[in-house]
Amino acid sequence: MEPKLVDAEAFKAAMRTWASGVTILTSVADGQIHGMTVSAFSSVSAQPPLVLVCANQASFTHEVIEVSQVFGVNVLAAGQEEISNRFAMGDAAHRFEGVPWTAGSTGTPLLDGALCNLECRVRNSYREGTHTIYIGEVMDSRVREDAAPLVYFDGGYRSIG
Repeated sequence: MEPKLVDAEAFKAAMRTWASGVTILTSVADGQIHGMTVSAFSSVSAQPPLVLVCANQASFTHEVIEVSQVFGVNVLAAGQEEISNRFAMGDAAHRFEGVPWTAGSTGTPLLDGALCNLECRVRNSYREGTHTIYIGEVMDSRVREDAAPLVYFDGGYRSIG
């Protein structure tokens, strides 16, 4: 007997038990900037410096990364919940309004005040299900050492005590 796959609701309930940092994935192509909240992010390798991020194929951010082949990962700091919510659910055309950012060497928006910014070039990509897994080669990084991370667990933000 072939084992059956878990249904989408059971899968989502299981994934809610995974505490994670919160990142904003950003990119730029043809003068258009875009970004979205992403929790599927991980380091892959230190030599060469590689990270993994997953983007929904239906998102505009995905389209921009496909064209530009560059992206930024902005690891949010505690207190940046509003930015996380805006980039997760807010009007895509207005997500950057009032959010200070600096263009990286590729033009990719790097959010000021983030705990960490990574500027990446797509090294590989893999389409799986509804998402694309991007492996990014880290070209530049900025780290802020005076803040704690924004953590997401079981449908809400948490602080590290």
